[in-house]
Amino acid sequence: MSRDYKNRYFYCVKETKIISSAQNPLIKKVLLLKEKSRERKKTGLFVIEGFREIELAKKGGYHITTLLYCPEIASGFSNDPISKNPTVEHVQLSKSVYEKVAHRGTTEGIIALAQSREHKLENLQFKNGNPLVLVAEAPEKPGNVGALLRTADAANIDAVIIANPKSDVYNPNIVRSSVGCVFTTQIAMDTTENIISFLKQKNIRIFCAALTASKNYVSCDFQGPTAIVVGTEATGLTPDWLQHSDQNIIIPMQGEIDSMNVSVSAAILIFEAKRQRGY
Repeated sequence: MSRDYKNRYFYCVKETKIISSAQNPLIKKVLLLKEKSRERKKTGLFVIEGFREIELAKKGGYHITTLLYCPEIASGFSNDPISKNPTVEHVQLSKSVYEKVAHRGTTEGIIALAQSREHKLENLQFKNGNPLVLVAEAPEKPGNVGALLRTADAANIDAVIIANPKSDVYNPNIVRSSVGCVFTTQIAMDTTENIISFLKQKNIRIFCAALTASKNYVSCDFQGPTAIVVGTEATGLTPDWLQHSDQNIIIPMQGEIDSMNVSVSAAILIFEAKRQRGY
């Protein structure tokens, strides 16, 4: 990362807490927030690590409550306007303490605590009357969720909806694997039943990635309001989705296996929809 890029993010104030013990209550709190979904839900806080991710959280309008940094790692940078925000607590960590709380092996010396959001289905706001959304049912691996969010960001689709979620989106592995796209992508989470009802109310056609009763994806029309729905690699979509699908779609496979990684499949389908829409 270039110095010019980092210069925008160093957080330095005159009065800063200094922590040099891993037994400090705040350090224990950070570790709990990283490790326990229950703690994130109870406190409404989560952990962000890294300059780029913090910047995207700021861009996405997230409220940062605390900044923890290690001068030995994040040193030699100029002040950022957020450093003058009196509502943000600033905490300086010793190198040993920082290394204990840092999630990544390659670290940049800065961590933030931020307030989480409720990702309610009814809060989704589409840019126009012709939305393109991705629905993922019960994705199990945080890395896959992050990859789906990166695809959504790359294609600039309207929203990602997670049905029957297995993990909250502020899991550190999702934040990391999404490279911060989790903060700038519209996300909603609900049950399969409620999401199907929502899509039908919005007159959004449901295209389910499935092996049975399917058409080749390139022969389908994604130019109208569209939801592309993907399931887990192991079990696919539940019967509820297949029952309410407007059209099942398939990506023809030419090898020995009959499925791909869910994020790869979603990317192929989404970018075909974007191609048809002239983007």
